Amino acid sequence: MTPLRKAGALAALFVGLCAFAQPAAQSTPTTLAPAAASAPPIKPPQPATTAAPTAPTPVHALTAEDVGAWFDGLVPDAIARGDVAGAVVVVVKDGQVLFQRGYGYADVKARKPVDPQTTMFRPGSVSKTFTWTAVMQQVQAGKIDLDADINIYLDFKIPPRDGKPITMRQVMTHSAGFSDAAKDLIVGDPKTMISTEAMLKKAIPARIYPPGQVPAYSNYAASLAGYVVQRVSGEPFDLYVDKHIFQPLGMTHSTFTQPLPDRFKADMALGYRVASGPPGPYEIVNLAPAGSLAASGADMARFMIAHLQDGTYDGQQILDAKTAQLMHSPQFRPVASLGAMDLGFYQEPGNGHRVIGHAGDTENFHSDLHLYLDDHVGVFVSFNSAGSMGAAHGIRSMILKGFTDRYIARPPPQEPTWKDAKTDGPKLAGRYIMSRRSDSGFLRLASYLLGQATVTSDKDGVVTISAFKGPDGKPRKWREIGPLAYRAVGGDARMGVAMADGKPFLIMTDDLPPVMGLMPVAPSMSASWNRPLFYGALTVLAIAAFGWPIAAFVRWRYGNKFQLTGRSATLYRLTRLVAVIDVACAGLWLWFLSYAESSLTGASSASDGLIRGIQLVGVIGCVGALVTLANVGQVFVDGSRSWFAKLSSVLIAVAALAFIWFQFSLDLITLHLAY
Repeated sequence: MTPLRKAGALAALFVGLCAFAQPAAQSTPTTLAPAAASAPPIKPPQPATTAAPTAPTPVHALTAEDVGAWFDGLVPDAIARGDVAGAVVVVVKDGQVLFQRGYGYADVKARKPVDPQTTMFRPGSVSKTFTWTAVMQQVQAGKIDLDADINIYLDFKIPPRDGKPITMRQVMTHSAGFSDAAKDLIVGDPKTMISTEAMLKKAIPARIYPPGQVPAYSNYAASLAGYVVQRVSGEPFDLYVDKHIFQPLGMTHSTFTQPLPDRFKADMALGYRVASGPPGPYEIVNLAPAGSLAASGADMARFMIAHLQDGTYDGQQILDAKTAQLMHSPQFRPVASLGAMDLGFYQEPGNGHRVIGHAGDTENFHSDLHLYLDDHVGVFVSFNSAGSMGAAHGIRSMILKGFTDRYIARPPPQEPTWKDAKTDGPKLAGRYIMSRRSDSGFLRLASYLLGQATVTSDKDGVVTISAFKGPDGKPRKWREIGPLAYRAVGGDARMGVAMADGKPFLIMTDDLPPVMGLMPVAPSMSASWNRPLFYGALTVLAIAAFGWPIAAFVRWRYGNKFQLTGRSATLYRLTRLVAVIDVACAGLWLWFLSYAESSLTGASSASDGLIRGIQLVGVIGCVGALVTLANVGQVFVDGSRSWFAKLSSVLIAVAALAFIWFQFSLDLITLHLAY
């Protein structure tokens, strides 16, 4: 699951609950442009042109003793340094629990330690793997067709795009083409909880991509899948999962039910932003199938073993082998040289081994589940704090990479540079935006103005992408090793490009799961000119706004009189008032983005009145632009006005008009309050 992180990531935010899909490797910066949505369809991906490296011999034997020593040497120090309250780590191998341990505290104030058997964590979007499993149970039962119009299972209609409906296969591969949705995704007060059915029906996200073509993570789509399970089974979703997954697997400390049932409250870990701060409330995920699970580490071990054993655990079968194998097989590969989406699980880098998994985040809990299919190994980690500077994200990324390199196989050797690197690199240069984005409402401000990525290429064709950063926090450099297939300079992360009509259509990296990628920005929305215009206009308006009272004070201090009279004086004052309003509006929006990031009520219906108030200020500012134009006319017909007065009047008018452009191009003034 994924909550918002930085301003530039807000669009994908709450929206996350990848947060719901926040990748372990980094906190997602996310979004995309209108032109990208209408770009030519990508051709079906061809097999990768470079052969997968042969997996070398593992470095260490995967034993309970070695794993225990490795995690004990890594996790306690990492969570202490990162201001993370507690963690649970579980490793399974060959149908058995190899290692499970709790670290730190489930309740900091009470000094209650984490117990891997009973302490329950909120694994966020890892919940989706249970939803997808439930879907596949109904596929197996013949009640769901993966390629049928999903509307045949619903009591409301998902509108088509370009005449095309969506299918369950597209939903499960995050290629249905929905705009992301953040509003009311996570709330802290049970009184504001909305049923999944009501959430799905009241605000259907826009279809911004053709179905089956663009990876765009969607909590809405995942919850739609859960609602279909509810409809075709005739059982409430949370009770369905309890009866058909939890009970057969003996998962006695797991539930999708919200608010948390009383019988689990004593075992529930508290969630923190940082361990040194106060705990937060039990987070209510209104799109419940996308992320409302609470489960212990020991219960997650049972679930992992069942998937590693083709649907069977301790004599109980939740999927037959054929269905489980289908679920774990590639279904949608947006970029040929990188990993694919399976049915719900995403493929991960594994040094040549088959690895599938899912990450998950709420505001306070951060988790990862990884299945090494051919090695019959599973790893689950969860933290009950984001930690200082989002430390939990770095820790879990370090665990996955370190575990894979230590126990599965060494990283592959570096390949030679591709012969066409110098000509391919410059083709990628430009501005990009994440395919996973909210395309309506104020989140466009974060996505389009603050969150765009820059792609550059040096003389040797080495590509730098501002959004894809390494462990040091600096943008990675990518060297081409095959046709539009890249590897990180000095590392083993991979990046690839899909082309359409000879132009880049999608850039992805295996640092992120195959549910999002970078797409070119339409020229009209490029930050290369919009951002300088925004800051330039804001600077002019701020000088006019703050210079107005300063000039009045200086005149008063030295006994000078205001020289303008009549219409000239009125328009002068009104123009400065418009500048004050515009600056106030910009400040309010930037403040609201920060508020929405730091408060569960920020991106909820509780903020509707606040948003309307900010929009009203914006409308007044837009109307006020007419005053600035009238002032220009007055200044130029008045022969006594100086060149400075004429220049400043023009600059203020241009800035006020730019303010109108941003209000409407960024969807800051809207009739609806969907985002």
